[in-house]
Amino acid sequence: MAFGGLVGTGRQQMRISELSGNTTLALSALTVTSGNGLGGKAVARARPCAVTDYSLSRQISHEYDAAVAAEGLRSVLAVPVVVRRRVRGVLYGALRTAQPLGDRTLSAAVEAARDVEQALVVREEAGSLLTAVRAEPARRDAGSGAAWEQVREAHAALRALAPRIADPVLRAELLAACGLLAAGSPTVGISLAPREVDVLACVAEGATNAVAAQRLGLRPETVKGYLRSVMRKLGAHTRGEAVAAARRAGVLP
Repeated sequence: MAFGGLVGTGRQQMRISELSGNTTLALSALTVTSGNGLGGKAVARARPCAVTDYSLSRQISHEYDAAVAAEGLRSVLAVPVVVRRRVRGVLYGALRTAQPLGDRTLSAAVEAARDVEQALVVREEAGSLLTAVRAEPARRDAGSGAAWEQVREAHAALRALAPRIADPVLRAELLAACGLLAAGSPTVGISLAPREVDVLACVAEGATNAVAAQRLGLRPETVKGYLRSVMRKLGAHTRGEAVAAARRAGVLP
């Protein structure tokens, strides 16, 4: 069985919200306090913890024995999800037999926790950028060069972040925000592919092909190919001309 939950903001409690392989609802919505039980121990120590037989273990406290016993769990491991040095949640894995959980099982659980950590980081970055984007129209009206540079930086950051977001709704919202940052409706006849806009946004910030590739998760050769295509579509002969043409066309802010 696998299950887990997130730690409340500013709190030392974690609520189990996700269950897979369960036969009862004994663990559903269970609130685990830092330091209590196996999961609470993982929260308090910010490192993986495991027991071979939950109900008999002397390594943990036993506030949650009834719920664990109702589900019939024996061997249990708990891996904390840590983002920016703060425990944000716990992932559990459990067997209904009392047997040691080997290194392969622990490694798989830790890898799953790292995936969750990365997803949380991406969502938080996206949320911060969206907040900044929604505040940009008033700043843009001020018309200062510094304000415009911040708009362009936010646009490039959003374009680079969007492909890393698995949630299609959030990704679509992020790309829509990119559109809000553009100078206006794209010129008729100018049609750049999403990845071409991503590359051009990086180039507009002064990124080299290698840096753009790193930001976008592409190979430098692929970035170079996108850039050649962009220049051809915009009738530009240099990277700078391509950026200028894209801004005039309303593709970039």
